[in-house]
Parts: sequence; structure tokens; C-alpha cells
Amino acid sequence: MNKKFVTIALICLLFTFPAAAKLFDISEYTLGNGARLLVIENHKAPIVKHMVWYRVGSVDEKTGKGGAAHLLEHLMFRGTKKVSGSEFNRMMQINGADGNAFTSRDYTAYHQSLDVSRLELAMALEADRMRNLNFSDQDFAAERDIVYQERKQVVENQPLSGFFEAVQRGLWQTHPYARSVSGTEEEILSLTKADITDIYRRYYVPNNAVIVISGDIEPETAYRLAEKYYGKLPIGHALAEKHFPKVHLGTRVALKMKLPRVELPRIVRYYAVDSYNTDPDNIYAAAVLADYLGGSDTSELYKELVIKKKLALSVAVSYDYASRSYGTFSLMVVPAAGVSPEQLQATLDRVVNEAVASLTDEKLAKVKNKMLAGLVYLRDNPNDAAYIVGSLYTIGMSCQDIENYADNIRAVNSAEVKQAAKKIFGASAAVEGIVEPLGGEDKDE
Repeated sequence: MNKKFVTIALICLLFTFPAAAKLFDISEYTLGNGARLLVIENHKAPIVKHMVWYRVGSVDEKTGKGGAAHLLEHLMFRGTKKVSGSEFNRMMQINGADGNAFTSRDYTAYHQSLDVSRLELAMALEADRMRNLNFSDQDFAAERDIVYQERKQVVENQPLSGFFEAVQRGLWQTHPYARSVSGTEEEILSLTKADITDIYRRYYVPNNAVIVISGDIEPETAYRLAEKYYGKLPIGHALAEKHFPKVHLGTRVALKMKLPRVELPRIVRYYAVDSYNTDPDNIYAAAVLADYLGGSDTSELYKELVIKKKLALSVAVSYDYASRSYGTFSLMVVPAAGVSPEQLQATLDRVVNEAVASLTDEKLAKVKNKMLAGLVYLRDNPNDAAYIVGSLYTIGMSCQDIENYADNIRAVNSAEVKQAAKKIFGASAAVEGIVEPLGGEDKDE
């Protein structure tokens, strides 16, 4: 496609997203028991996304109890005193709902996509299991075994997963982010019913929950339904803000592994950097930096390493600022055939430095235009809107900052991006990992 045409198209898209426009136009409510409700209207189709987020993840587990938050997520589908066994899933299925759940380091979420006429049923069922979870010893043993087998399949039997866990441990050291969300095999097998009940009673309470409803519903209607079902639940004990340990900025870790079933070598670099919760003012320049360096096949590193020098097959740079503690800035490069990781390492340093030094106002404008154009359609998909808003709000981002993201990206200048690069690459805890094939005919899985 003609480059001039692409640029014009991007500018046209930006005109549809004017300055000071709200990304989602979120309606925010606080129920009497402390539960938060966020509503994102979208009347294009008679469907809604219903999500319940709890501010609890692997970072909240007690030492030696890894995997407890994830196991609780599984057990939430084992029924309550009112809705026994697998009745929750059956009722969702016969009403055409598509639902599931997930656990991360910082939160756990439950979600359903369904016709708006079935929303009230989903809310009633979620409110019930927020308060009345009831699982037997047999249920516990069965789900613990399922989680154990998941760990073996997803991590222990997938060498690359084990490699990335080792990289995370090297970066985070004694910080809770070093823990595996799934827990180790030993931790999972040591979990007791009391461990799970402890997390449920402490964290699965209205005042630690964020309810997100996105789609074909009026905010006032959503609020009325939320009060009807969630608003009746008793408030839980007040939860103190979690204090995370500091990461030593001088941490530098090098990790090299040769593993079976790995076809292509990889170089990864992870940096412990600012997040929304450590320094919200710095996240926008870092976000622009990540996109500029390796956010797409038009990025600086891709053009230099893949297209021009043909030293790499792929390049990816990402930045995660949506964390309760530190954020993570990462680079991953797959060397081209015949290029060793060691050859690529030195070139990578030079190309990154040159890319940062050569950033001009014109280049910056193109990067920001592309980022802003990608925001235009965020609200159109109720699933995406609910996930983005819910995850950001649950880690502590205000609705105002979520809505003003585009304006904050617009305000970033080249000096701020270069300063962000200097801080990330020169004054952050970092780990570099290299993984190579062990040999033979094994392939990536």
C-alpha cells in the first residue's frame, strides 16, 4: 500500500477521535457495600459482557501456597448451597452464555458474554457464588488434580514456558512477581481446603470486587440490577493496601538454556520499570517507546533487524504498566537462520541505541498517530472494552485516566521518550535470557 495513502488514512481516523474525547464513556457507581460498578454502553447488538473482578492473584498468596488463587478460581464452578455441582455451567449453557474465568498475578476475573435478556440470571448466579461457595472434600481433591495436570501440561511439558518462568524469577528475585501463577507442582499438591477457604473469605467480598457490564444496557438499568443482586451482600473486612518489596535497580541477570522441543533460539530482555502505581506520569512515554521500537512491522527494530540487516526473523517490544506493583518492559528477538544469539546481542544493543538517538518529531508523530488510530474501535467490541476497563480499574487506574489515555499519548514529546529509554535501559533491574534448541528433531509446541 502506498505510504502516503496510509498516512492520510491514519489522519482521517484520528479526526474521528477528537482531542478530549472519552475512550469508553464509563459510568461509575459505588454500591452501599463498597462494590464498584462500571458500565460501558454499546447498543449495536443486543448482547452484553458481564465481568466480576477480584483484586487478588498470585501476589496475595502465602509463602509456599502457590497456585491457591488459581485453584479457587476452578472451585468457584463447583457450586453453592443454592446452585449445586456443575449447575452454574449448565444454566449458562442453556441460556446461550459463553463464560469462563482467569487468574493473574494481580487479579482474578469471571466473565460471561450473553444476550442482554439473560444478564439478570448471570448477575444472580455470580452474586450467589461471591457469598455462598460450597465445595466438598471430593470437589477439592478433583479440582486440585486438574490444576496439577494443567501445570504439568502447560509448563512442565512445555520447555519454553519453563524458560520464561526462569526469566521472571531472575528479574523479580524475592518480589512476589517471581511466583508462578499456577504454583509449582509441589505447592499445588500441598494445598489444603483451608488454604482456599482463607482466600475466599478474605478477598471474595463486595468491597474487593469490580463489576463491569459492557454492551446493550442503560447505566441506570445496570445499576438497579447490581443493587438488586450484589448490593444485598454483606461488606467484608477492610483490606489493607498491599505493600510490595523494592526491586534492586542494580540487578542484572544473564540466563542461557538449551532445551528440547525448541526449534528456534530466542533472545529476551525484561526490565522492571514504572507502572501506573509506581509513577503514572511516566507510563505514556514508555508506551510510545515500546511501539516505536518494536510494536509492529513498521517499527524501528523490525525495519533494521528483519528487513534491512536480515539478522532476525521477528522482533517484539511490549510494555505492561497495568500492574499493582512494578511494570515490565520487554524485548524478544528470534535470530534468522545461521545467526547466533551472540551475534545478534551486540547488534541489538547498537540498533536500540541508534533508534532512540534518531527519534525525531516527525517519527514520533507517526508512532503516536498509529497508536491513537488503534484506539478508535476499542469501544465497539463489548468483550474488549470490558476486559480493558476492568483490568486497568482493578489495578488502581482511575476512570478519568482510562478515559484520558489518548490525550496523554498525544502530549508525549521526543525528549520524554528518550528520557524513558535512558531510565529503562540504563537504570532498571534487568534480565537477559537466551534459549536454544538442545538438538535433534524436536520442535516448538
